[in-house]
Amino acid sequence: MRIRLLVLSLGAAFALSGCLQTDTERGLAGAAGGAVVADALGGNALTGALVGGAAGVFCDDAGICR
Repeated sequence: MRIRLLVLSLGAAFALSGCLQTDTERGLAGAAGGAVVADALGGNALTGALVGGAAGVFCDDAGICR
């Protein structure tokens, strides 16, 4: 069940990634995705949200999500 949730979450994230234009949108999506993935893998959802949010905000600065 956890693998299915993880795969569906990642699929949704990739499908929505083209719609995100600002750092705030990418940060919120990254935080939500990080929390879901961390929870699905048995980790701390808050830590996953912090890491995912930071990745979402700074991915444009790093040249990853242009």
